[in-house]
Amino acid sequence: MTYLIQIAGILQIALAVLHLLFPARFNWREETARLSLLNRQIFYVHTFFVCLILVLFGLLSIFFADELMLPQPLSKAVSGGISVFWLCRLLAQLFVYDSSLWKGKTFETVVHFAFILLWASLIGVYAMPFVQY
Repeated sequence: MTYLIQIAGILQIALAVLHLLFPARFNWREETARLSLLNRQIFYVHTFFVCLILVLFGLLSIFFADELMLPQPLSKAVSGGISVFWLCRLLAQLFVYDSSLWKGKTFETVVHFAFILLWASLIGVYAMPFVQY
């Protein structure tokens, strides 16, 4: 089971690294130019902190997978909290992003469902230690 947590950690760090491609892929320079300075800076700061959380979750999972599996209140709280984080992300994927962004578009549809699968997998991996004991 600990290897699943470590794999989840690697995936979360990969997601953080993937964010480095977002500015070019989604034309952030042009898109954010229309925002006020404050909103543009909030956008970039929030993106930075999302990446930071992903890296921290990843490092925690890679280096402390055994500890996350312990039947103790702190490990259950941490793994349960990470699971809730990914549950919220899954709900956003399902109910916030408009289906017109992916329906009828092969690549976008594949990515949409791949992320649903990834979020669900991360929920399951981190929920297992929480409910196991």
